[in-house]
Amino acid sequence: MPFSQDVETIELELLLEAIHRRYSYDFRDYARGSLKRRLWHRAHAEQLPTLSALQERVLRDPDCMDRLLVDLSINVTSMFRDPGFFAAFRADVVPILRTYPFLRVWNAGCSTGEEVYSMAILLQEEGLYDKARIYATDINERVVARAAAGTFGLDRMREYTSNYMQAGGKESFSSYYTAHEDQVRFDPELTRNVIFAQHNLVSDKSFNEFNVILCRNVMIYFNRTLQEHVHRLFHESLAMFGVLGLGNKESIRFSGHESCYQELHEEQRLYRRVR
Repeated sequence: MPFSQDVETIELELLLEAIHRRYSYDFRDYARGSLKRRLWHRAHAEQLPTLSALQERVLRDPDCMDRLLVDLSINVTSMFRDPGFFAAFRADVVPILRTYPFLRVWNAGCSTGEEVYSMAILLQEEGLYDKARIYATDINERVVARAAAGTFGLDRMREYTSNYMQAGGKESFSSYYTAHEDQVRFDPELTRNVIFAQHNLVSDKSFNEFNVILCRNVMIYFNRTLQEHVHRLFHESLAMFGVLGLGNKESIRFSGHESCYQELHEEQRLYRRVR
């Protein structure tokens, strides 16, 4: 058994190296437990017996790499997920944003777009959307395209409506979308100030200066080295006194940039850059 475990570790590392060399996607510093489960999920879906067999197929079949990329992307999301975060954002961050003549918001790891539309709705209700530009990015171009389409399952609207109300929503949530059969499409006006683009937190650099950066429930899938890299990227990208929002299992504490931030809301992981 120890021998087979060692072989699997070697296979995994060779597969990640092959992906990096062939496609320039770098998953080598992702947390191993979750990563391994996702790789085996794809291997089984392709009816392959080993990670080595998956490596061979990925190298020779770009379509297989596209399917694997979907598996490796972090796509667990919902609108107004963790409503307390958005309620705290309204209470503690919106007053700060009112003082700026123009706002740049970066939603890093936007997945299929639920958080993008949530933030657009919040800014609209607070009278800030017209002076805002939201940059919605993800490693997976297919996922970014889905986010830009603004189409979601009708069966999720009950959950999203509940989240919206708990987050301090001020309107009827159904006024923001149009239903057709089992799908809803959100008002295109919500994305008139949104730029959707592919961006890799591992390998791509800062591309603007932002007043708000949201990266929630993404870094929990990274090891410590990669977390430090992303914190450095965000610090470089965040304007002085700008706000960083993380997921409820993430924190700026114990990172190399902890002293650069002031806690705005400890429980909801909202931080303001002060140096």
